[in-house]
Amino acid sequence: MTGTGQEASIRAAGVVVFDSPGEATERRFLAVHRPHRHDWSLPKGKVDPGETTPCTAVRECDEETGYRVALGARLPSTHYVSGDMNKSVDYWVGHVREDEGFAPDEEVDEIRWVPVPEASAFLTYSDDAAIVRLAAGAPSTTPLIILRHAKAMKRGDFDGDDADRPLSGRGRGEAKTLVDILDAYGIERVHSSPFRRCISTVSRFAKMIDAEIHHEPALSESGHESDPGATAARVGELLDSPAPTVLCTHRPVLPTVIDSLARSLGLAQTAIHGDPSWDSRLAPGAMIVVHREWTDAGPRALAVEQHQLPR
Repeated sequence: MTGTGQEASIRAAGVVVFDSPGEATERRFLAVHRPHRHDWSLPKGKVDPGETTPCTAVRECDEETGYRVALGARLPSTHYVSGDMNKSVDYWVGHVREDEGFAPDEEVDEIRWVPVPEASAFLTYSDDAAIVRLAAGAPSTTPLIILRHAKAMKRGDFDGDDADRPLSGRGRGEAKTLVDILDAYGIERVHSSPFRRCISTVSRFAKMIDAEIHHEPALSESGHESDPGATAARVGELLDSPAPTVLCTHRPVLPTVIDSLARSLGLAQTAIHGDPSWDSRLAPGAMIVVHREWTDAGPRALAVEQHQLPR
C-alpha cells in the first residue's frame, strides 16, 4: 500500500511481433528469455517517467530484441500482481520496420521465433499465450490518428489574426514529444489545418520522416465554421485512404470529425458518444487512434485508443 492508502501499481507496455502475415497457424511470434526470471515471455517493460505507453512498447522491443517496430492494432491489457504491487501491461501488434541486431545482456539473453500453435507450451505465462493467439487471428490494419494541436498561446495574449497564433512554450515541448508517438504508429502522411498552431504541432514530425504537410482548410476553425459539411466530407475522404495518416485539427472541429468517422464506419452515434476512446474533448496534443481494417465494403474500426500527453 502507498502512503495515500491506495494500492501501488506498475504500468508497462509491450508488443506481439510476427515474422510474416498470413494464416495464424503458419506464423511465428517473437519471444524473449529473461535469465533473472528464468522465463520466456513477450517483449515488454516498464513505462519511464514522462513516457507514453506506445513509446514504451516500441522502445522496449528495440532494447530487448534489436527489432524496431511500428504499432498495429491495440490488444487487451493484462493485469497481475508482481511482488506486492499490481501491474498492468498494455499490448499492441508490432510490425517489423528494421532489424538492428540482437545483443544479449543481463535483461534478455536469448530471443526466438516461435510458431503460434506452440505458444501455450512454450511461453511461461498463460496470459502471454492468450495474447499471442488473439493477435495472430487479428486482420491487418492501418492507423488514422486524429490529433488536437499542442497548447497554443492564449487568444487574449495574441495581437493578430487568429490563424497566425503560435504555440506556447509548453506547446513547442509537446510538439517535440509527439514526434516519437506518431513515429511509434508508423505514420506516413501528414494532413493539417493550415493554421499556424496546427502546422507547428506536426512540422517536426513531418521533417523527420521527410513528408509534405498537406494543408486542409476544411479542418481549420474558420473553414469548419463556414461549412461543417465540407469538414465532414473531407474526413470521410481521408478515412478511405489506407496510408498511415495523422490529421491535425482544433478542439471546436473535433465533434464534427468524430461524428463523420462514426457515420463513415457505420457506427451508432450512441455507441460512439458512450465510449471514452471516442471522446472529442481532447486536451492539447492528445489524440484518437483508429486502427482500420480493410473490407470489401470499405474501412472498419477494428480498435480505437486515446492518448494524452504526460503532464
